[in-house]
Amino acid sequence: MPSRNLPTEPDVQAVATGAVTLTDEDAQLRADIRLLGRILGDTVRDQEGDKVFYLVERIRRKSIRFHRDNDRDALDKLAALLNGLPVSEAVRIVRAFSYFSHLANIAEDQNNIRQMRARNGTQKGRVLATLAHAREAGFSAKQLREFFDQALISPVLTAHPTEVRRKRTMDREMEIARLIDHRERLQMTPEESGDIEEQLRRAVLTLWQTNMLRRTKLTVLDEVGNGLSFYDYTFLRELPRLYGVLEDELAQDDGETRELASFLRMGSWIGGDRDGNPFVTAEVMRSTVQMQSARAFRHYLTELQALGLELSIAANLAGISDELRALAEASPDTSPHRRAEPYRLAVSGIYARLAATAQRLGIDDIRAPVAQSQPYADPAEFKADLDVMHHSLVANRGAVIARGRLRRLRRSVDCFGFHLATLDIRQNSAVHERTIAELIDAAIPGTSYMAMDEDARIALLTAELRSPRPLQSPFVSYSEETTGELAVFRVAAQAHAKYGPAVISQSIISMTKSVSDLLEVAVLLKEAGLVDPAGRSAINVVPLFETIDDLRNAAHIMDRLLSLHDYRRLVDSRGGVQEVMLGYSDSNKDGGFVTSGWELYKAEIELMNVFERHGVRMRLFHGRGGSVGRGGGPSYDAILAQPGGAVNGQIRITEQGEIITSKYSNAEVGRSNLEILTAATLEASLLQPKISAPRPEYLQAMDEISALAFSAYRGLVYETPGFEDYFWASTVITEISTLNIGSRPASRKKTRRIEDLRAIPWVFSWAQCRLMLPGWYGFGSAIEAWVKAHPEQGMPFLQELYRQWPFFRSLLSNMEMVLSKSSIAIASRYAELVPDRQLRTRIFERIRREWNSSIAALLAIMGHQRLLQGNPQLDRSIRYRFPYLDPLNHIQVELLRLHRAQSGDEQVLRGIQLTINGISAGLRNSG
Repeated sequence: MPSRNLPTEPDVQAVATGAVTLTDEDAQLRADIRLLGRILGDTVRDQEGDKVFYLVERIRRKSIRFHRDNDRDALDKLAALLNGLPVSEAVRIVRAFSYFSHLANIAEDQNNIRQMRARNGTQKGRVLATLAHAREAGFSAKQLREFFDQALISPVLTAHPTEVRRKRTMDREMEIARLIDHRERLQMTPEESGDIEEQLRRAVLTLWQTNMLRRTKLTVLDEVGNGLSFYDYTFLRELPRLYGVLEDELAQDDGETRELASFLRMGSWIGGDRDGNPFVTAEVMRSTVQMQSARAFRHYLTELQALGLELSIAANLAGISDELRALAEASPDTSPHRRAEPYRLAVSGIYARLAATAQRLGIDDIRAPVAQSQPYADPAEFKADLDVMHHSLVANRGAVIARGRLRRLRRSVDCFGFHLATLDIRQNSAVHERTIAELIDAAIPGTSYMAMDEDARIALLTAELRSPRPLQSPFVSYSEETTGELAVFRVAAQAHAKYGPAVISQSIISMTKSVSDLLEVAVLLKEAGLVDPAGRSAINVVPLFETIDDLRNAAHIMDRLLSLHDYRRLVDSRGGVQEVMLGYSDSNKDGGFVTSGWELYKAEIELMNVFERHGVRMRLFHGRGGSVGRGGGPSYDAILAQPGGAVNGQIRITEQGEIITSKYSNAEVGRSNLEILTAATLEASLLQPKISAPRPEYLQAMDEISALAFSAYRGLVYETPGFEDYFWASTVITEISTLNIGSRPASRKKTRRIEDLRAIPWVFSWAQCRLMLPGWYGFGSAIEAWVKAHPEQGMPFLQELYRQWPFFRSLLSNMEMVLSKSSIAIASRYAELVPDRQLRTRIFERIRREWNSSIAALLAIMGHQRLLQGNPQLDRSIRYRFPYLDPLNHIQVELLRLHRAQSGDEQVLRGIQLTINGISAGLRNSG
């Protein structure tokens, strides 16, 4: 590769990332990183030879010296080492530094768990701490139970393609995490300690010899299977435990043992999200719900087997209830060994009935029961039998036994039913529009639905909702698209009949722009029998407002929609609750981070006012991505930053891509994240002020700042000639599409227009080149202009906003995290890939100025001397990993240069793909 110098950061970067002193708190973290780094180094030397090992070491040491001491000589020597590497050696270096990032993540996660345990549930965001605050605020245990009875908290897993790791590598990494945890928790003999280290070496070597990249593209059902893994890792195990902690804590207050309603329920888009993904079909959706159900049944059957081994309670030593006796007598189990053990007989009978239910639902590969039996009609009937055992144990001095596996199984059945998770179905409003147009034009010749104005469409669609006549005719041949859409709704109706109504509860409309967009879906649901002419609906119709204009129109659309008698009947049939989804990703790409956040906030305030006027309860569904550029950031702070009254006990929130893995692949971390959602929802609903909007002068200032930021962002991204060319040349957007990380295409249309590009590859590409542009651009110039226009208020007023307003504080905190991971020096290397010198200079210098001004404005408002001054944990994390990240960026740029020079070497493209993996791991939330 040609010789090029590594650039250095401008002065503001030195200010932004000034030195900090590390404390002894992280001594174990450093020890774990050293251990894993040593094992990785030994593996590299053993597998690749001394030459590669010493090259890796020299690069590592010089990069650390530069980052630790700002040593320019180390930087020059690092550049000399990285320049001119043969491609084969570069790929080995990339693999070594990428795996270090993955191993550092493991050590970091274990350190977070360690600190979490040390605080013993008392830190911010934990349920016990929040319940204590609620008690201090005067809420009784009875009031808190009533809150949970009406609450709904739902993390919704999506298959958005930002997780670049293969499942096989994740499995090995989870094994390493388990070994590190085991090593710390147990007091081991030298022999046992040596055995653990050998197991670690075995796992690291297996990682090294495993392909880091997928060789084939994922199918939708592959994505479904990957998503279901997290139920085994976390949800099936930890959700019941979390309910138990809550119930026990409330019982301490008043002695009441009543169980809480199952307010925390899982959702999924994987296998139901058809927006822009032609591979999600009716048959794929049918297979998805089948796979979900099978996962739930196998869990229940496994738990019943274990329960049968545990409940060896003899009838002559403990009493039983009449209901339990009847259950035991009805059991088909005739084993003489269990004749005097009524609970085991009852479990055998329950197992036989559940196995028969699984067979009726087409679930194979289950352990055969002792005999055939009648299937259960629904989950409630299954749970009723488990309740019989529970009540019998409690009534006969066996309450402590009832509180074990049986308690968790009963809660699992209540939470997961026969469906495991609610599958949302989603499609673009334009597809629904074309489908309805074809149906109506065929059913009512001469109508020409597409030519109708909005008023005419509303009148026609509401009339169709009242009509008992279906639009679809068996004598008409419809287009492939319409046939496919109708098939999806039919499968949804069949799933309701087979698994129960909770299996599919939402039909989400992407790019909602009008009232008719929602009415069209209601009519399509009616075609499948999910809406009836009497105004009853089996599914929630959910608008998704995504662009800046759509967010601004959301309240008007919902006001008119809820004023329609025929639609309002549907809402009333769903308990008087209307869900509204807000899209963070597309609004950010459309208007920039500042304006997206502000328009979302304002839309919530306006929607609350509309819903209150109509007497309808609003449930918000937040479509947040993993990165800040797609609405990501800490969930706890994000929920508390909502306008007062917006949460109101109900919230759904997407969990996407690599964030799912980081949050839920470890059971203890997963439990913590579920607690955070619960605690934040409780606090935002009961302990935050109910006033929806802050002081008028705060709103006015934010309106002006947003408008200025919007102008700056749009001016760069959509109004600067040549910006598209700059973006496609200076990022890995083209090469990202070669990774087999998801089933969905990267663009909605086959163009280079930014408007047609999906938000995920847009944000992911900027992260790879270390600019993170969607997470901050426009802020610096907006603040400069606002302060200049308001000298009487100036910076002190903005500092007041930061101290007093959770929304503004969260906005800046997320921006700080993004900017701390950016590097204008690294980004300048990527700018050199733009062949037009004038274009790259003009645009990059504009970006550089905005980057400098954004950091300066951020630090001034926060009153900090450097970025992450108030977040030492993330600061330390960055300092550990960035010396290993920068060489990956350097090599990526050089490989991009070779690849784009029409290099036919497949190893070059593979090297680029490996750098994408490693950089993504180092940044953690990059998409």
